[in-house]
Amino acid sequence: MTYVHRLLVPIVVLTFAITPSAPALAGTQDANATHAAVTAGYALARASLAAIPVAQAKIQAYNKKLAGECPQAGAGTPETEASEPMSKEVAAALWSIEYGATAGPIKAFAKAVKPLHWTSTHFDHAVHKYATTLTALATIPLPDLCSDVRAWTAGGFTTVPRDVLELDDRVEPLQLPEIPWGLVARYVHGHEASLVTYIKRAETKTAEAEFMLGQKDWYEVNETLGLGP
Repeated sequence: MTYVHRLLVPIVVLTFAITPSAPALAGTQDANATHAAVTAGYALARASLAAIPVAQAKIQAYNKKLAGECPQAGAGTPETEASEPMSKEVAAALWSIEYGATAGPIKAFAKAVKPLHWTSTHFDHAVHKYATTLTALATIPLPDLCSDVRAWTAGGFTTVPRDVLELDDRVEPLQLPEIPWGLVARYVHGHEASLVTYIKRAETKTAEAEFMLGQKDWYEVNETLGLGP
């Protein structure tokens, strides 16, 4: 054994002795990332619940504005597949207002989770997909429904405006994934467990509100514009 070899052996052994194992490092990374995600998720959950009545008030004001500017502009619209893009645009407008009400908190959440990563690729993908989808929903441009519905009517209910089709294509794929918190349950302890419970309950409440109030709002705006259900 050469002198250099004899010298390197204890150094290598010492390095392995003092360097944390890969699983240990991964566990620390997962724990830190989970803590940051829970904190960001809780802040977003609180803001989302508080924004429900705010968004509802904005939607009602928007419908009132449409009633004043272009009531029944789409009267005579046939209840056929050809008219579906117009009703979808109404839904996009409502999402623009609804998610726009929490644009600030959504931006803060997305910024907080962007640098985070987990060894669970499933959880990692879900968190980042959730953030990017929320961001896309919160930045949907509010369409000019009056102008588009008038153009639809002027074309004899046969030609859907191009911007309507483009917006529909942009919005249709946006589906919020569920964050599988159970995959990182071992890193959630004490007070954080109650925060995750709050986040889950808030997600359920906001989803229920979006379904119940969203359907009502969609019908009302369609009726205002004369588009039918």
